[in-house]
Amino acid sequence: MKRQHIKGRNTIDSTKKRIIVISVSMLMFMSMLMLNLFKLQVLSYSYYKDKVYDQITTTSPLKAERGQIYDRNMQLLATTSTSWRIFISTKDIKNAEAESSVNYTEIISKGLANILNINQVTIVDKIKNTKVLDMTIEKNATESEYEKVLQFIKDNNLERLVFTEAQSTRYYPEETLAAHALGFCGSDNQGLYGIEYFYNDLLSGTDGYYLYAKDATGNALDTEYSTYYPAVDGLNLVTTIDTYLQKKLETQLETILNNHNVQNRVCGIVMDTTTGAILAMATSSPFDPNNPYVLDSLSMEKLAQSGYAKDSEEYKKLKIELLQKMWSNKAVSETYEPGSTFKIVTVATALDLGVATPEDKFSCPGYYTVGGWRIKCHKTTGHGSNFTLSYGLQMSCNPTMMQIAERIGSQNFYNYVEKFGYFGKSGIDLPSEAGTIFHSPDKIGPTELATASFGQRFKVSIINHLTAIAAVANGGKLVTPYMVEKVLDNDGNTVIEHSVEVKNQVISEDVARIVSEILEEGVSGDGGAKNAAVAGYKVAAKTGTSQKFDILDENGNSYLRIGSTVAYAPSDDSGIAVIIVVDEPSTSVKYGSVVAAPYVSAFLSDALPYLGYISEQEHEEIPIPDLVGKTTDEAKKILKELKINFSIIGDGDIILSQTPSIIDSVALPNTTVILYTVETVENIIIPSLVGKSIAEATQICINLGLNIKITGSGAGTVVSQSLPLGAIVRKGDIIELHTLILDYED
Repeated sequence: MKRQHIKGRNTIDSTKKRIIVISVSMLMFMSMLMLNLFKLQVLSYSYYKDKVYDQITTTSPLKAERGQIYDRNMQLLATTSTSWRIFISTKDIKNAEAESSVNYTEIISKGLANILNINQVTIVDKIKNTKVLDMTIEKNATESEYEKVLQFIKDNNLERLVFTEAQSTRYYPEETLAAHALGFCGSDNQGLYGIEYFYNDLLSGTDGYYLYAKDATGNALDTEYSTYYPAVDGLNLVTTIDTYLQKKLETQLETILNNHNVQNRVCGIVMDTTTGAILAMATSSPFDPNNPYVLDSLSMEKLAQSGYAKDSEEYKKLKIELLQKMWSNKAVSETYEPGSTFKIVTVATALDLGVATPEDKFSCPGYYTVGGWRIKCHKTTGHGSNFTLSYGLQMSCNPTMMQIAERIGSQNFYNYVEKFGYFGKSGIDLPSEAGTIFHSPDKIGPTELATASFGQRFKVSIINHLTAIAAVANGGKLVTPYMVEKVLDNDGNTVIEHSVEVKNQVISEDVARIVSEILEEGVSGDGGAKNAAVAGYKVAAKTGTSQKFDILDENGNSYLRIGSTVAYAPSDDSGIAVIIVVDEPSTSVKYGSVVAAPYVSAFLSDALPYLGYISEQEHEEIPIPDLVGKTTDEAKKILKELKINFSIIGDGDIILSQTPSIIDSVALPNTTVILYTVETVENIIIPSLVGKSIAEATQICINLGLNIKITGSGAGTVVSQSLPLGAIVRKGDIIELHTLILDYED
């Protein structure tokens, strides 16, 4: 074959092969393309739709308003207020200065420093030494400050350099009141402690948002993608707290703290014994939940005395520890050895089991030998012999308790401790409740049983202990304590309402009544709790002084004490129970009968009349009328009809002022109302009356022209006074003197 014919045939074959390859390649490409299109258009349609959706839409958040918290009388305890963040654009300030040669740093720093009361140098440093676009100058500016900043921006054409932003801030109008129970919120308005934390889900609500489409320039488009999801505001809580009782309790705790130089805080709880409602709960040195990261004065003193440099890690660590302790609700989150107040439980157990009666006879030489150990009574000389169980409880005799504990037996004793609710938590609606630390059943030997009978060598939370005592007060029913009475929506409708929860009948009603009678006789008579007496009311009470065995001195001896008193009144009609625990008083006398009982009495003296319990005293407290603006003749007539003594100072015809004022509420026996018809009033400098006999103190007050209210035992020695040494008051003002008999029975 000729050469040219072979060459031509090869060319045709090559062309055919290329066509086939190209055709197959194109077919494969088209197939892959169709496959990918199918995948994009059908299989991954939703995914890429969402991607496009995200690119062309934007979201504007709508913050839900946090619910409000009220006391039982609908007084506001926590709300949400508007504050303003003031911030600057540091980058734009620097650019503006470079472009115009205007010293905006000086203008802005000086202006904001004057308005916000901030050091100008601090603001200058933020402008010069930072590169971030958004720098906060003031996180929580007030409305007045906000308005001044707006005017400052307008006057100086700073619209692109200084900015404001409205934000919600949790606000507590009563400041430190009930701080440990309420807790506080973080910067994101989420609850961190207390009721705020426990009920955070109800209070928070649900945030909403507005979703809309935008064009390439960021302008909103009216499309099908625009959606509005409204915010659902949080629900509102009505607590069981009574503001009046809360203030009275906190006043007593702070007085104890100062009078007895307490090193580890004081706390107290007031409970409705029938329902378990907590009417007041407080720990001394409360923080301000509006500024929770500011230490109280005692904590600041401890930090200053540490010797650590402010920028050291040790300093920062100690500060965090002090903050956490300051926030801790001692009444719920800490445990303590209840001491002699637990003897109520021991006696109630013995009577309920039938292993003892109130008339059973006992002896106390000042000690009792158990398991080879001689365990002392607090009265080392002993309580004598042939006295009743009732007397043993009233005099807080340790040997009596140890002897009836032997009758009870370790297993029965353990069972009743469990029945009184100590081994489970009380169930209160607050976070971080501490649990009981007690002997396991197989570890309760004779010595453990003996010490447990008078409340030592085990630990309970204060709320759990008061709940157990309330069971004795209310006829034997163990109720669950609680802080929130009901939950309301924003229209005031009740969404959730608390119902009383009775866990079990711990002891019989008869036993509860007998124990209450024994305790009341000890208060009204010569028992160890007589300093908890309230004139005109039946009060059942028990004092206690326990040792702290987890902290020992260099010789291995316990030296720190906890003084406490638990009481309930009226003792013959379930009402309220109160406990005050004083942790590490450092004055010479540390007994609960001295550091706690008088203050329980002072609290109940205010609380019982306020709650409507009628005094059995013969005299009647008469409301003081408002006489300011009346003529002297009118005032005389009114006071004579009310049988209230009075004295008029001045020669005028119109009453310009009076003492006591109507704020002082009632006229006590022998009160003299001073009426002033002149502008000038007679001032009195208050002397120190603490340590004086009641007779001596009364005479001094009469000579000065002061009206007197006596609380406590009504005899013995003045242990505290309502008006401090050196205070300047008007003639006729009321001074409250609290008295007790200092024999230290515990």
